[in-house]
Amino acid sequence: MDHPPAAARIAELREQLLYHNYRYYVLDDPLVADSEYDQLLRELQDLEEQFPDLLTPDSPTQRVGAAPREELGTVVHNLPMLSLESLYSAEDFERFLERVEREAGVVELVAEPKFDGLAVELVYVEGALLTASTRGDGLVGEDVSDNLRTLRTVPLRLIRTEGAPPLPPRLEVRGEVIFPTAAFRRLNQTREEAGEPVFANPRNAAAGSLRQLDAQITAARPLEIYFYGIGQMEGADFATEEELVSTLPRWGLRVDERVRLVVGREAARDFYRDLEAAREDLPFEIDGVVFKVNDHAVQAAMGERSRSPRWAVAYKFPARQATTRLRSIFVSVGRTGVLTPVAMLEPVPIGGVTVSRASLHNIEEIERKDLRIGDNLLVERAGDVIPYVVKPIVEDRTGAEQIFHMPEACPVCGTPAIRTPGEPFVRCPNLDCPAQLEGHLGHFASRYALDIEGLGEKLARQLVSTGLVRSLPDLYDLTEEQLTALERMGAKSAQNLLAQLARSKQTTLPRFLLALSIPQVGEHVAGLLAAHFGNLEALLASTPEELQAIPGVGPEIATSVHDFLAEPRNLAVIRGLLAHGVQPAPVPRSAAAAGPLAGQTFVFTGTLESYTREAAGRLVQERGGKVIGSVSKKTNYVVAGADPGSKRAQAEKLGVALLDEAAFQRLLDETSGPPPEPVALTLPLD
Repeated sequence: MDHPPAAARIAELREQLLYHNYRYYVLDDPLVADSEYDQLLRELQDLEEQFPDLLTPDSPTQRVGAAPREELGTVVHNLPMLSLESLYSAEDFERFLERVEREAGVVELVAEPKFDGLAVELVYVEGALLTASTRGDGLVGEDVSDNLRTLRTVPLRLIRTEGAPPLPPRLEVRGEVIFPTAAFRRLNQTREEAGEPVFANPRNAAAGSLRQLDAQITAARPLEIYFYGIGQMEGADFATEEELVSTLPRWGLRVDERVRLVVGREAARDFYRDLEAAREDLPFEIDGVVFKVNDHAVQAAMGERSRSPRWAVAYKFPARQATTRLRSIFVSVGRTGVLTPVAMLEPVPIGGVTVSRASLHNIEEIERKDLRIGDNLLVERAGDVIPYVVKPIVEDRTGAEQIFHMPEACPVCGTPAIRTPGEPFVRCPNLDCPAQLEGHLGHFASRYALDIEGLGEKLARQLVSTGLVRSLPDLYDLTEEQLTALERMGAKSAQNLLAQLARSKQTTLPRFLLALSIPQVGEHVAGLLAAHFGNLEALLASTPEELQAIPGVGPEIATSVHDFLAEPRNLAVIRGLLAHGVQPAPVPRSAAAAGPLAGQTFVFTGTLESYTREAAGRLVQERGGKVIGSVSKKTNYVVAGADPGSKRAQAEKLGVALLDEAAFQRLLDETSGPPPEPVALTLPLD
């Protein structure tokens, strides 16, 4: 395509994508399927790569984030971003309503949720996003322009819908960046599993995500934004707050659907009560209701204090923090063997719920916060998120408080607990531990392990609770008579399960190793171990030094594998499975995968959206490529997902090609074809 038609097509694609963004994020009424949207976006990306001089900052493709910066700059707000007066009682709210009634003659307010996030100001010039900043101290905020551009709910260019007022030449619009609660729970779970500190609440997660020096980290977090007001605006004017908030969506700026005009005292009270009742069901955290006088002339007459306007208040909901005493610490054992300390608290009401326990996550968290049994604690409950210990109240200590020590043995089965170097978790390594067996059964039967269809979570629970299975080898002793005696298990289902169990005995070494639930061993590492040792006996006889010498297996994984295989009870399980006829086929050590990626080495870092690292590694190996664990000059590609860490920086330093997830997917698409024979792979095929 020549330059002029390319420019025309790029302009057309941008307009289409801008409109589809508006339909999806502002109106919540998309006109096209996600796949069609992605196709338009890919076409635009391809054209901008061919014609880089046509790339502009407001293009819909420019949301991936800029390069990391050494520090955030500052932005001066033309109009101060004032705080709101917080009200905590019905009496205080009534006094505000009286004040409004005296000034305006009638209570006419715009009511909206008080988002529990991070306040920001975005500046649009001639419809294009120029800068974005945090509230800061109200006068000067941090420059988070690159980071805000990564949010899908932030329009890079404003849109004017039919009947809307003309776009102002300059618009300073204010909003709140939030972290949806469901995504917050997933993020904390991921961070906890990775041994990283968890966020106290969605507000802290939003603030931490937006203040990243590397915008690509922000891009990987599912932040959203809702707009609620303006600073300075040129070339337009609004007589009322209602007119303003109803116009913002018509310019492409998202406003929460719960914003309402309320007239009269009772309507204001009803809005507060209704929103408080709906609080638990909202997809984001709120901590009250903001009420603003509707008439802008009345706002001007009521004026402002030094730090807050007189014409607006934040009427807060009952607090979700409380102080209580740490009575003791109980250690639970999860299905993966992790020993998790749980705070047993003096029961205390928080947000309408009586809280008596809170997860402490791991021993490092306890040590970092210096929590002691007998401490008075500040505890927070956010929505349906598990109660969280914010901090001890050190000033209340009497000297009788006790330092907590993790038990040296599993509290359920008595097996000596282990702590792998570099991990914050203490684990029970016993495969037969009753607290873990249910989870082990499900993992053993999962798709990429022994793939035993019909052995799901409910059946695993029944098998363990009835005592039919006390160890993995017991699966292969099950009879039709035993199975049909279980609830909702007919003869046909029992026969099918027994057939699946018989079939599962013929498996591959990588699948078998994956099925054992060895800590830190997923599909990829299982494949590396199988390819290196070739057979199970060689692996069982290996030393930590041999394990660590395998490319892609570092010291932490090597220690984890060795400790697992050195545990006598685990060896008994492995020998028991072999004695019952489970036959993991050896992997020919001399076989090398052939395919379009033969001779190419890949390193994965960060989190991919579409694949686990193991699944992505398997796809590379199916095409003949090799996956390793560290970056060197000999590495061909580093595939960087969200939160990529030091490997991405190392790749840049060494000049190794970096692929984001989209580029990696394109490479997979270009090299797709019939896979090589399974025996040649270091990872199992379906």
